[in-house]
Amino acid sequence: MAFGQQSGPPATARQLRDLTALLEAAGHTDFRDARGPLGLTQRQAGGRFTRDEAEALIGRLEADAAAGAPDDGPDPSVSPTPTAPRRAPPRVTAAKSGTDRPPAGSRPKRLADQLRRVPEELLADELRNRGWVLIPPSLPASFGEEDPTDQAPFD
Repeated sequence: MAFGQQSGPPATARQLRDLTALLEAAGHTDFRDARGPLGLTQRQAGGRFTRDEAEALIGRLEADAAAGAPDDGPDPSVSPTPTAPRRAPPRVTAAKSGTDRPPAGSRPKRLADQLRRVPEELLADELRNRGWVLIPPSLPASFGEEDPTDQAPFD
């Protein structure tokens, strides 16, 4: 079997209609939108399912809808290939009124401003621990004098 091909008969039109309706009820716009939260493969995100995959996903979405429970990750019976662990999306909360906002002076500082206060040795050690290779900047032979390599070639 070629890579990315279905391993069984394709899903019926009725199964695809049911899947589309259940995805919309779950808050997704289409299969691509549901790919990450439901753990769908790239082929499935394009709307191509086998009958068994479609039936398993329909059962899972109906069970989630009946229980009123949010989706709790990919189902191994729907996605035959392993997927990487997902990170939780950042939570965004909107302020309901002007009083819910933090004071203007207490804005979080930019990361660059925060990193300027970290000692260089501590930052370098942390980067090395994370697998980075650090090369110190090269300075001219006598600092403060012109570097001969900085001159224009045709003066």
